[in-house]
Amino acid sequence: MRTLKTGAPGQRALAAAQSYGAFIVLALILAMNALLTPNFLRLGTAWNMLLQSFPIIIMSLGMAMVIATGGIDISVGSVMAIGSIIFAKLSLESGWSILAAALAALGVTFCVGLFNGLLVGKFGFQPIVVTLVTMMIGRGAAAVINDGKIVTFYDSNLVDFGLHQVFGAVPIHIVIILAAVVAVYLLVKETVFGIYLQAVGDNLRAARLVGVNAFRVILVVYAVNAFLAGFAAIFETARLASADAINLGKLVEMDCIAAVAVGGTPMRGGQVRIISTLAGALTMQAITTMVNMNNIPYAYSLVIKSVIIVVALSVQKEE
Repeated sequence: MRTLKTGAPGQRALAAAQSYGAFIVLALILAMNALLTPNFLRLGTAWNMLLQSFPIIIMSLGMAMVIATGGIDISVGSVMAIGSIIFAKLSLESGWSILAAALAALGVTFCVGLFNGLLVGKFGFQPIVVTLVTMMIGRGAAAVINDGKIVTFYDSNLVDFGLHQVFGAVPIHIVIILAAVVAVYLLVKETVFGIYLQAVGDNLRAARLVGVNAFRVILVVYAVNAFLAGFAAIFETARLASADAINLGKLVEMDCIAAVAVGGTPMRGGQVRIISTLAGALTMQAITTMVNMNNIPYAYSLVIKSVIIVVALSVQKEE
C-alpha cells in the first residue's frame, strides 16, 4: 500500500476520501434528496428507504467477504429468487410452517453457495465464470419450479410475519440489519477467520504457505454469501407478499457490488470494510429513492451509480 504523507493538503484529502468516502457520498446523496425530493425528510420515508434497502444491505455484507478474498459473486440475485420461490411454495402450498419453509430455503441457498465455493476454491475456476453459470441456472430453476408464475399471498399469515414490528414500533427488518452488521463485523474483525479471510485475498499463495486452509475460507465465504441471499429473500418475500422468480433480485448483485466498492473494500481483495459497506448500500438505495420519488427514469439511477463506482475505484487505485 502506498504510504500517504499527511503534510500536503491533497494527500490529506485523499486519505480522508479513502477512509470516509462512503459516508461523504451518502451524506451528499441524502442532502440532495432533502433538497430535491418532496417529503424525503419525513420519518415514513426514512423507514421505507431502510426497508427497501434491506436485501442490498444484507447481501452486501456477504459480498464484502467474497470480494475480500479476491473473488466476486454475481449469482446472488438468482439465489435470492430460488430462496423466495422455495419458501413461498413450501409455506403456502405444502403446509409447512414458516420456520420449516425458511430453513429449507436457507438450506438450498447455502448449498448453492457451497457449490460456488467448491468450484472456486478447490478447482480454481474463475469466480465470475462460476457465478455466471450459477446465476443462469438459478434464475431458470426458480422459474421452472413455479412455471414462471408469481406466487401471491395477501391474506396469509406470512404478511403479518413480513410486517412485524418489534415493540410495536420498529420494523423487524431494521433490527435484523443491526444484528447482521454487528455479527459480520465481529466475524471479520475480531476472529481468526477474519484474519485468514483477508490473508487469502491479500496473497493466496503466501496464505497457503503459512498454513491457512484457503479452500475452507473460500468455501465458507461463498456459502455464507448465498445463505445471506436466501435470508434476504425470505424477509423480502414476506414483506412484498409475493414471490416472483423472474424479477425478484434482478440486478441486485450490481447494487451489492457497488455498495462494497463505494464502501472502500478493494476489489483486488485483502481488506474488508463492513461499516463503510453499510454506508455504500444505503447510498445505492438513496439514489434509487431519489429517482423514484422524483419520477425520473430508472436508467438515470444506473448512470449515477456507475459514476460513483468509477470514482470509488479511482480512489482505491491511489492506495
